[in-house]
Amino acid sequence: MTTKGLLHKQVIVPMNDTCVNNFIKNSSIYMFNINQTLKNIKSSIMVDDICADSKGIVIATNNIAFTSDL
Repeated sequence: MTTKGLLHKQVIVPMNDTCVNNFIKNSSIYMFNINQTLKNIKSSIMVDDICADSKGIVIATNNIAFTSDL
């Protein structure tokens, strides 16, 4: 699910608690890899932050992104 507001652009990726915990432990590595991949395909989207949410993980970006883009 993608949401947009005046101050935020984020993608919420649904995951169970076990997957969220494993993902957050290595979130800096994942964020680096996502940004490198987006840069390699010459996308204007960059990941600013990854954090846990009650629904899964929230990926904050500088532009609007769809889950399929990430």
